[in-house]
Amino acid sequence: MHFALRLADGMPVESSFDDEPVSFTLGDGTLDRGLELALLGLVPGDRQTIALMPGQAFGMRDAAALQSVERTKFPAGLTLEEGQIIGFTGEDGTEMAGAIVAIEAQHVQVDFNHPLAGREIEFEVQILAVENPPAEQG
Repeated sequence: MHFALRLADGMPVESSFDDEPVSFTLGDGTLDRGLELALLGLVPGDRQTIALMPGQAFGMRDAAALQSVERTKFPAGLTLEEGQIIGFTGEDGTEMAGAIVAIEAQHVQVDFNHPLAGREIEFEVQILAVENPPAEQG
């Protein structure tokens, strides 16, 4: 499929229309559940654009995802800037991105919300092919 994500004002976020198409297995977690629901029932050749309300695609913003991280947790030579996106490893080993929102003497405020959380999103999709996933070996 080809897809494009845009903010409600039309500002592009991501698109595959000028690049290689993307493929995924429905339900594998590659796409957010709201985006997957928009694809149900579409067949090759279908092209549609839908508006997803805040929370339908990337969840709502969560105040608990805004966290204070001690400056000592960052590499000594790393220059921090507001708006900077940094990769973090969670206690369970999962990788996640966080946006620096404020830099203080002893702490750095990091927003771990998805950048599109709580935003209205325009989702355009063109279905190129639909295939059954390969049978699992077992």
